[in-house]
Amino acid sequence: MSKAVFSLLVDNTSGVLSRISGLFSRRGYNIDSLTVGVTENPAYSRMTVVATGDDEILEQIHRQLEKLVDVIDIKKLESHTTAVCRELVLMKVGVEPEEREQVLAIVNIFRAKIVDVSEDSMIVELTGSQSKVDAFIRLINGFTIREMARTGITGLGRGSI
Repeated sequence: MSKAVFSLLVDNTSGVLSRISGLFSRRGYNIDSLTVGVTENPAYSRMTVVATGDDEILEQIHRQLEKLVDVIDIKKLESHTTAVCRELVLMKVGVEPEEREQVLAIVNIFRAKIVDVSEDSMIVELTGSQSKVDAFIRLINGFTIREMARTGITGLGRGSI
């Protein structure tokens, strides 16, 4: 099983998300992550869909997505040399006063940001590759993670193409 990241340029109209997610559910494919946002042209949205499967299944997903009327363009983002992919995580970490320095050290190592501080917690923002986010979570797991929100992967192909 391998993972594929599909970058779709789609019409920015109601029902597009439903039609694309419906394609996955009808065929029994799972979406690992899905991000959607409007582009520089408000008529279009960019969707980044991450799916897992063998090569045949991933190729079939690609072909099925190409058939959808709402899909203007589709690219498979294959490697860090041809694409830039990032993920955002917001995490509320419960910290006692004596633990703050340890959490700050981890935050600084990963070039994350503290975006909110209260008496007993901090909210940390981290942007990076999925492996960087996963490594940060593994290290911060020694503390109390009260809440966490991950955006899922979003990405663009490198260069002018």
